[in-house]
Amino acid sequence: MTSQVMQRVHAALERRFPERRLFLKSEDHTRFIRLKPATQLVAWTGSTIFVGWTTVATAILLMDSIGAGNFRAQAERDKMIYEDRLNALSAERDLRAEEAVAAQDRFAAALQQVSSMQSELLASEERRRELETGLGVVHDTLRQAMTDRQEAREQLAALTAQTDAPGVDPDELTGTIDFVTQALAETAAERDSLEAKAESAAERASDLDLELRLMDERNDEIFAQLEDALTISVEPLDNMFRSAGLDPDDLIDEVQKGYGGQGGPLTPIQMSTMGAPSQDDATLRANRILDELDRINLYRIAVDRVPLSLPLHDAFRYTSGFKVRWGRMHEGVDLAGPIGTPVYATAEGVVTFAGWSSGYGRLIKVQHANGIETRFGHLNAIRVEVGQRVSRGDRIGDMGNSGRSTGPHLHYEIRVNGEPLDPMIYIGAGEDVL
Repeated sequence: MTSQVMQRVHAALERRFPERRLFLKSEDHTRFIRLKPATQLVAWTGSTIFVGWTTVATAILLMDSIGAGNFRAQAERDKMIYEDRLNALSAERDLRAEEAVAAQDRFAAALQQVSSMQSELLASEERRRELETGLGVVHDTLRQAMTDRQEAREQLAALTAQTDAPGVDPDELTGTIDFVTQALAETAAERDSLEAKAESAAERASDLDLELRLMDERNDEIFAQLEDALTISVEPLDNMFRSAGLDPDDLIDEVQKGYGGQGGPLTPIQMSTMGAPSQDDATLRANRILDELDRINLYRIAVDRVPLSLPLHDAFRYTSGFKVRWGRMHEGVDLAGPIGTPVYATAEGVVTFAGWSSGYGRLIKVQHANGIETRFGHLNAIRVEVGQRVSRGDRIGDMGNSGRSTGPHLHYEIRVNGEPLDPMIYIGAGEDVL
């Protein structure tokens, strides 16, 4: 039974793959190889499998190549998008910096106007006080002159009565009367002079009142402009800190704890003739403006202590963000550029680590206020030491490729109380003001 089956199979193969002979001829004899149907079937099957495998492999390679080309094109598009975004942020940062400089100039001019206004008000107050004192003296002198005139009139009346009395020498009385008359004339002239001075003083006081009213109106206009400027300037700072997840009041309190004096060079205005602080509306309003200017000064100090700027000033490529990458959380941003590109501190702080740290390679850690820490990894060179105090814009190292890195770049992190945060939140917040 088995042999019959084999014969049928052999016959079927003979029809498709007839037996062939392959002759191999040499110089002295000829040989041949007989190719049986089964052998031809095996060879055909192997060739078919090889050709099919080659076709499938080629198709897979072509698909991978096409897919890789798409990925590269997408990566190029993403890079262009990031570069455009960074260029836009840079342009906006420059614009905000110019606005900040202009605002500081306006504040300086306003402060100078407030100082000049304070001097003018004090001088006006002093002149008014002197006029009040002069008017009092004039009135006292005038009353005394009136009294002397009345007494002289009474004496003249008494002397006139004596001329009619018997036994009185007329020549003596005439001399006395002439003396009294001259005294009355001098008293009248002095009275007229004092009245003229009093009228002049009254007119001067009226002019000073008008000048004070005009100065009050001018001061009110200046105060309104200052208040509007302060509102426009403080709101962006508040929004900047809040967008970075920081409480402005906490920052101000932290600055005041470590800042000597009253928080700045501005002192309250005091205007009083008795040496006590005046409580008029203009003084209170000016002091409120000075408080706001002082708060802006504290904001400036707080801004220097928060890492709101970019660690690179030269051109770079944004290659990786704060996200999950290769199954692990990438706790910072990667900024690529040539080896040796300068790396700068992003805020005032103290260097707590400067050395080698496994995957980070050459690493610098800077501790800032409010529990904020910045990290700069994969450096080629370190230019600071542990314990050194740095300010925003100080060069602390050079970009490199040390540690677990696939190319020259800076790995930049921001941590708050040990928890990593996206540095772009702080950088984006700083772009609106710095």
